[in-house]
Amino acid sequence: MPTYDYRCNACGHEFEEFQMMSDGVLRKCPECGKLKLERLIGSGAGFLFKGSGYYVTDYRSKSYDDAKKADTAEKKGSDSGGTKKKSD
Repeated sequence: MPTYDYRCNACGHEFEEFQMMSDGVLRKCPECGKLKLERLIGSGAGFLFKGSGYYVTDYRSKSYDDAKKADTAEKKGSDSGGTKKKSD
């Protein structure tokens, strides 16, 4: 359900209301009781991004990427010549 912002033109009271899209616009102020309520244009709903390119790890600094490459290369070098199988 969307959240709508309302403001009373009589007393200035502002609030948010959860309503279905099919519900009518509220008219009566819950504070002063006058029929001077107006619905404001809100910022809308927040976005939920999924997938590649939206996470903090997708935007690492260049120094982080360089260190990761160096570490990976170092591990590959030590794994390839480090141990040999003994034959019986």
